[in-house]
Amino acid sequence: MKRISLCVLITAVSLNGVVAQTPPDTTSAPPPFFTYRDALIFGGFAAGTIVFARFDTRLAEYLQTQRANESQFVHDAAAGFRFMGNPAPLIIGVGMYGAGRLGHWQRVEKLGLHGLESIVLSTGITHSVKMIAGRARPYVAEDKDPDDFKVGRGFKGHDYQSFPSGHTSTAFAVAATVTSEARQWWPGSTIFVGPIMYGGATMVGLSRMYHDAHWASDVVAGAAIGTFSGIKVVTYNYRHPKNKLARVLLSADVVPTGDGTFLTWTVRAPR
Repeated sequence: MKRISLCVLITAVSLNGVVAQTPPDTTSAPPPFFTYRDALIFGGFAAGTIVFARFDTRLAEYLQTQRANESQFVHDAAAGFRFMGNPAPLIIGVGMYGAGRLGHWQRVEKLGLHGLESIVLSTGITHSVKMIAGRARPYVAEDKDPDDFKVGRGFKGHDYQSFPSGHTSTAFAVAATVTSEARQWWPGSTIFVGPIMYGGATMVGLSRMYHDAHWASDVVAGAAIGTFSGIKVVTYNYRHPKNKLARVLLSADVVPTGDGTFLTWTVRAPR
């Protein structure tokens, strides 16, 4: 019951990002890239991180006690969700982009590319914070001390790169990207797509806690970074469809020449 409550709480925090996703208005002057609503959502994530930090030790100890008594099915499920946090998103993103390019499926290639862009952005932010924060992972922290931070210690290695969770930020970046893209294609679809994507991302975060690799506050912080990365990448691309990366990766084709012996790079109109 406690584990279900934890899942609901983290999902509730993360789903604030779903509500925040409004489709860019291409028929009138676009609103500011960063809005007051973004500030409110960011404040909600920050508050969630602080609240969960108060329970970091208890949640870590509880999950490890539960882990010792869980069935093999639960262990396997946790391992599967860990894989869905990394490297599955990269594999799927590259595959979707490649399939979309080869099959000329515009939405598929856009989704693949935008997902990869979101992953790169969230990963860059997450790892920068990890290096600076230098937080010890639960399995390293002496006496399960969640306050074991040291500026710059993250450069020493994996054991001190707990805050924030990289797997979680990647999972939420993908969830935000897919949900934002779905809103562009089928307005109103996020009522179905959002819970599925963000629910799966939440399970990735829980799996990291289950494996004693992250504190609860690491997971909430990672969810915040991933959600904002996904939303802003999609927003930017729809407001600037002719940006340099899109012109190269979405608006160009490699096609055989007449004699079939050479390849040429031809640029088509941005879509």
